[in-house]
Amino acid sequence: MPRPSTEAEYLASLVPPSARGFSRRALLRGAVGAGSLLAVPSLLAACGSGDATSSSGASGAATSGATGTVSLGSNGSDAAPKAALQSVIDSFQKANSGLSVKINTIDHNTFQENINNYLQGSPDDVFTWFSGYRMRFFAAQGLAGDISDVWQGKSNMSDALKAASTGDDGKQYFMPSTNYPWAVFYRKSLWSSKGYEVPKTLDDLKTLGAQMKKDGLDPIAFGDKDGWPAMGTFDQLNMRINSYDYHVSLMAGKEDWSGDKVKAVFNTWRDILPLHQSDSLGRTWQEAAQSLQQKKSGMYVLGAFVAQQFSKGAEQDDLDFFTFPEVDSNIGTDAIEAPIDGFMMAASPKNEAGAKKLLSYFGSADAQNISVKADPSVIATASDADQSGYTALQKKSVEFVKSAKHISQFMDRDTRPDFASTVMIPAIQSFLKTPTDVDNLVKSIQQQKLSIFTS
Repeated sequence: MPRPSTEAEYLASLVPPSARGFSRRALLRGAVGAGSLLAVPSLLAACGSGDATSSSGASGAATSGATGTVSLGSNGSDAAPKAALQSVIDSFQKANSGLSVKINTIDHNTFQENINNYLQGSPDDVFTWFSGYRMRFFAAQGLAGDISDVWQGKSNMSDALKAASTGDDGKQYFMPSTNYPWAVFYRKSLWSSKGYEVPKTLDDLKTLGAQMKKDGLDPIAFGDKDGWPAMGTFDQLNMRINSYDYHVSLMAGKEDWSGDKVKAVFNTWRDILPLHQSDSLGRTWQEAAQSLQQKKSGMYVLGAFVAQQFSKGAEQDDLDFFTFPEVDSNIGTDAIEAPIDGFMMAASPKNEAGAKKLLSYFGSADAQNISVKADPSVIATASDADQSGYTALQKKSVEFVKSAKHISQFMDRDTRPDFASTVMIPAIQSFLKTPTDVDNLVKSIQQQKLSIFTS
């Protein structure tokens, strides 16, 4: 069968019969870019700006004379990232009097779920996105613009960041802006008042969780209404139980999902599920984070963006984190997740010179200094960014990422988008509803994986 030309067609053609047993609501909510499934082709396309000036073939050097309007599609709909982006744009426009930027903000999940329709319709000149497989997918499909010339002379970006921004053809399609670690977050004041200590092993975590229950707390805040947050817990457990190398191989479709190693992940997760907030499928990550902020929960396995639900100042200063505990002493805890966020350019932007000028700015220390000040949940990717004003949480994040031996990007970025959205989101949500039937669950995942990865 010839490979479909778009992710929407790709996803629609690859959903196997075995996937039909999962709830349609979960499937539709999780399907990234599945336009043929979601039937909302104009939702994001309508956000494209039609007032940008035209430009053709502008190199990095030619962007110095860029003028007109650049449209920017953003998934930063939460208050903190939205304010941070606006601050960066204000600074950019002040320094570039001939350029203006029109920001089109869309709900985060809606943006992700409809990205394919968006890119095939009338996309903005520049749009927010992520590094990893999903960046490479759209580049390979011709739905993203080559910004290799913008990367020329980018000495403030590491080789690793450049590699994370490079498509399968060796060209750059992504400009990193910020990243952040996933870990176990908690409030220092609550732990101090209760005498809690950071758990080093999973057994320590279980013991701590039992004490938190006695103290009237939900040990682990948990919300998976949007489908993706629970992937982080799977990733942490898989890297602790089976190693980083196995995790990467599993995400690449090279391992047997029905094997004992994957069963061990789900069985271990099942054992600690009683420590999690109940009814997680009806709760967003923001609502779960608010229970941590309100000291109703003791911990939360999430990205550092959990800080967005805490007021700046004393509340955010009270937030701390530790690495997910050790499960196997032979594997340890030297693997973490630290996703990279940034920006891409549309394949045929209306204002290419302006778009590249803006992308170059996003990769600068000046822009990132503003971002991390406005949103203390993230850290800059530029090596020359000013860290002197970092909060304690940001400083710890920098050291946490720097000290890690292995760094993954997150399940829905490290594997194929169709597998993550149409298989793993409903599979994990099915597990959270009925965690007792692991054998049939992993068999179903493996059957669907074979259909998708061998196509």
